[in-house]
Amino acid sequence: MYDWAIIIGMVIVLLAAMIFLPQLMIAMACPKVIKIFRKHEALSPNKAKFVDELGLKPPSFIDRMMKLRDYKPKALQLLMHINVVQMTDDGRLYLVEQELQKTRWANL
Repeated sequence: MYDWAIIIGMVIVLLAAMIFLPQLMIAMACPKVIKIFRKHEALSPNKAKFVDELGLKPPSFIDRMMKLRDYKPKALQLLMHINVVQMTDDGRLYLVEQELQKTRWANL
């Protein structure tokens, strides 16, 4: 009887980890993405950079199989979703400091 309780408990912990761990890793990658934009001085539409230039291009299928998971592309998507990172008409990206000040990463 206790064996089933242990197994069910382990399954619940595993499911919780599968749900919350990626979210935590993305949140931890956001400051790294912000620093990349600042390092490349992509802080205005005039100085915007392409994803490749910033090193934030999502890895290919083979790269994903061979390397540890990189959460920076997902963090970039999150920052774009909340308008901290915006895109120019030609597809270049830049960081919007005014929008960043509204987030928990404002003091980076």
